[in-house]
Amino acid sequence: MQPANRKGGATEPLAKSMIDGRLRVPTVFAHEAVYSISSMIRILGTIFAGLLGLAFGSFLNVCLSRWPEGESIVQPRSHCRQCGRTLTWWENVPLVSWLALRGRCRTCHAWIGWRYPLVELAVGVLWAVPAWQFLYEFFWPYFPSRLSFFQSCVYYDLAKAVGMAAFYWLLIALAVLDAEHLWLPNFLTLPGIAAGFLLLAFGYEGAVELDSFTRSVPYSFPYSHWGQWIAPSMHLLSILVAAGLILLIRWLYWLFRHREGIGLGDAKLMALLAAWLGLPGALLAFGIGVMLGALAAVVLLAVPSARRGSESWAMSKLPFGTFLCIGGIVSSLWGQPILAAYLSWAGF
Repeated sequence: MQPANRKGGATEPLAKSMIDGRLRVPTVFAHEAVYSISSMIRILGTIFAGLLGLAFGSFLNVCLSRWPEGESIVQPRSHCRQCGRTLTWWENVPLVSWLALRGRCRTCHAWIGWRYPLVELAVGVLWAVPAWQFLYEFFWPYFPSRLSFFQSCVYYDLAKAVGMAAFYWLLIALAVLDAEHLWLPNFLTLPGIAAGFLLLAFGYEGAVELDSFTRSVPYSFPYSHWGQWIAPSMHLLSILVAAGLILLIRWLYWLFRHREGIGLGDAKLMALLAAWLGLPGALLAFGIGVMLGALAAVVLLAVPSARRGSESWAMSKLPFGTFLCIGGIVSSLWGQPILAAYLSWAGF
């Protein structure tokens, strides 16, 4: 016989209750079921984004090997750069093939290099980050009930996640090209600047800003006939200021040393960082890049073989663009907490 229900719910069954002859799952269990399903979808979606990132990282390796040589990225098929043998399908599996082959060609046993697995792993991990954030916001339980508003939020967050994935892909490509060839091609930097400006200037909130989270007063512009163009104009000014900083350093170095100390590609890369991260994020990336460059110089100075010729060591070039890209990734992931800690330490 079914016991009588009391207000405290002590005698009500935990798994189910009988109302009007029908079985009902209590609300708490329904919420737990929905939460578990959303968590599973979030985990599986993040894993899928990471695997997709591995695939695009493998494609990026092809581009990084062929772009400097002026080769097509479509034809011929993937092959060993040493013996020219066309690779089979299982030798093209991202990360796994490199581990299975122990980093060497199956035919000529030539060393493949660490760049291939590191690029694939970096793209895979960095693509999983925006996917995890997007799926968290997608399953956020406090969305308004209006369907149109929910759909606009989904489209907005999806564009944000895809944009960040493209941004990370660009930074990894530029970092490797500058590290291996001291080359920051215009066909990557210029479209990257344009894409970042369009996304950030017209509503995309991927930038690192000095807002209330970093304990400062945010900028706000009233939406009016002229006010709607103030934010894009300020963002364009931020891009010009970021590029101008590198150009100023380049001019000062030329003034004192009468030689080129920093390339124009670094100025375009700095503009790209400002286009995607805003001026505070770009300046943070610049600071991190300077510290990494100084650390690399100290390490080179400590290596005896690098000091055999003082003049040749002084003339050696460091890939500052690579350090800028690393700083950009760090600023994108942890820029807000870093700026908040700095402002708190500085007493602002």
